[in-house]
Amino acid sequence: MIRRPPRSTLDRSSAASDVYKRQVYMIDVKKMCRDKGLRMTEQRNIIADVITEMSANGHPDVNEIFLNANEQDKNISIATVYRTVKLFEEYGAIEKHEFKDGRSRYEAIEDHHHDHLIDIETGEIHEFTNEEIEEIQRSVAKSLGYNLVDHRLELYGIKIKKNN
Repeated sequence: MIRRPPRSTLDRSSAASDVYKRQVYMIDVKKMCRDKGLRMTEQRNIIADVITEMSANGHPDVNEIFLNANEQDKNISIATVYRTVKLFEEYGAIEKHEFKDGRSRYEAIEDHHHDHLIDIETGEIHEFTNEEIEEIQRSVAKSLGYNLVDHRLELYGIKIKKNN
């Protein structure tokens, strides 16, 4: 596992909110794929390392992954990156996100659940955890006769302008 600095700078904004700065532990993509029995070629290793490193600071798209991987090995093509990313996703080592900007973005699987707030003007993505929201989701599922096993929450917003 790689220790990753917090990506979100969201602070507690009210007594009702449990949004906070956090540190996340990311799963090593290369190790997860190997542990699941995927044969790791030299190019897959490079792409896995690139995704792991880039996930520490954001949610790269395939082109960003390609540019970084291709710097390390000029034989890595965009087609190789597309195939490898799809394979890593199928093996459960990375997660695909569609943040309404027309690009598929990826991040290494983490051992800590988080949600996303996307600034629709700048594209900036904030990760956050809010236990109150988590409890409401579990409660809704239970009231409908379900045990919640997974969910994804993406909030889209525009930054509030502060008056000087």
